[in-house]
Amino acid sequence: MVLKSFIEVEPESHFPLDNLPYGIFKPDEPGSVPRPGVAIGNYVLDLSAIASACLFDGPLLKKTDCFNQPNLNSFVGLGRPAWKEARATLQKLLSATEPILRDNADLRQIALLPMDNVQMLLPVAIGDYTDFFSSMHHAKNCGTIFRGPENPINLNWFHLPIAYHARASSIVVSGTDIIRPRGQGHPTGNSAPYFGPSRKVDFELEMAAVVGPGNELGTTVDVNEASNHIFGLVLMNDWSARDIQAWEYVPLGPFLGKSFGTTISPWIVTLDALEPFSCEAPKQNPSPLTYLVEKTSRNYDISLEVLIKPSGQADSCVVTRSNFNHLYWTITQQLAHHTINGCNLRPGDLFGTGTISGPEPESYGCLLELTWNGQKPLSLGGTTRTFLEDGDEVTFFGYCQGNGYKVGFGRCSGKIVPSPQ
Repeated sequence: MVLKSFIEVEPESHFPLDNLPYGIFKPDEPGSVPRPGVAIGNYVLDLSAIASACLFDGPLLKKTDCFNQPNLNSFVGLGRPAWKEARATLQKLLSATEPILRDNADLRQIALLPMDNVQMLLPVAIGDYTDFFSSMHHAKNCGTIFRGPENPINLNWFHLPIAYHARASSIVVSGTDIIRPRGQGHPTGNSAPYFGPSRKVDFELEMAAVVGPGNELGTTVDVNEASNHIFGLVLMNDWSARDIQAWEYVPLGPFLGKSFGTTISPWIVTLDALEPFSCEAPKQNPSPLTYLVEKTSRNYDISLEVLIKPSGQADSCVVTRSNFNHLYWTITQQLAHHTINGCNLRPGDLFGTGTISGPEPESYGCLLELTWNGQKPLSLGGTTRTFLEDGDEVTFFGYCQGNGYKVGFGRCSGKIVPSPQ
């Protein structure tokens, strides 16, 4: 049953009362400061205003200042009981039958702001960012492209969630331009390596988990408790420079080919909001080691879509449709593996899923796969692309389809702009 709010929410909106994703925003007013909010329809509910009105009156939240902070780190660090208390409070306040906010015109004026009148910021201060490699279809395609079809996936991939430590400082919020990176590429013949702007800038369709409570250095998180350490998910475009990456990645893995920019959506959709859309994860063969075996192995049925608006054109073209449920390694397995050596996670840390590709060509999650490393140009409404050109804008959408409503993530977009000379 669709929950009903006193705020009008269209059926196609990503932000019904069933969702209530969290973000950080600034009102478009001089001197305004960042503060937490939740999305409801076409509005943002200012949680600092709700807190100032003493409406977070439950035992876990009434004495905290977590909603008067410039990021969500304090709140996500409180843990699942506090998240559930906040969700219950907000769903009640915004419901059609609750008069406290509905009938208080002065409070509504302060606390409910049209989305068009706010600036969205990064939702958390990201201390560390890890990027996983968890889609079997993506791993197989990349291996086939670079090593051939005989042995496309390395043996270790089926035994542990592969990842590398990525760059947190270059994570930006949706709508931020991405400057084409410069770097080295493979030499031609006996010449020196190429140096200059990347010729193979790509998008990567990913999602990312936001860590809630962390763990102490030297301790681990049990895989069956890992969901209590994950606040929610965002859309992520982990931009890649394939030519720089291909030249540098042996022997230590990605570096400059990945660290120039990563875009995330501004709204964190909580695992509680996603729970009605949980689904069985793919069967893992061989069975993983004991510390990765889950009592119930779950993914989420999140439809994902990528559009490219080529430079100089008015319209965007859908280039791929995939789904979060294609992930072989679950986010809870990723988190448990991340801590198995005693590594300490902290509130606000981020870990990306890796590119989410499905089994069919129309569900591949990056241009590397869609164009088979440039061999098969992609048709985009009268023009073609093998990789991204300056002025191209890439937009991700993601949502779960309910009965008469959606639980969505909004948009995650960025435009490639020229490298400085």
